[in-house]
Amino acid sequence: MAETIFSKILRGELPCHRVYEDDQVLAFLDIFPLSRGHTLVIPKEPAVTLDQLSDDAAAALGRVLPRIARAVLAASGATAYNLLQNNGALAHQAVFHVHVHIIPRFDDGAGLGIDWRPGKLGDDGAALAAAIAAALA
Repeated sequence: MAETIFSKILRGELPCHRVYEDDQVLAFLDIFPLSRGHTLVIPKEPAVTLDQLSDDAAAALGRVLPRIARAVLAASGATAYNLLQNNGALAHQAVFHVHVHIIPRFDDGAGLGIDWRPGKLGDDGAALAAAIAAALA
């Protein structure tokens, strides 16, 4: 995996405003926040995208996300939030180390803007579902 700003933060070479840390996960404030309290949660295991994480690292990440989200809400005063996790450049990933954004939402419109353009599931839905299920085996 290539060197990233998160690698440097994990090694203590760059400072961050830590909000949580254990042996597998680090959470800290985003230095370019979309809203007050915008927090990044990263696994310490090096992986570019979520599908590359070990089951243990993914479980550790999933285990702490609800607790950190509750803390962000309590500290920021927000009552809603987005979780955002991008995988790959085409999905707008900018730092190539797995990370989850917890982005508090406020009445002032601060936060994540989403342009959702839904399509329609095609006639190949059954075949696609079967192919995905087969890939899980």
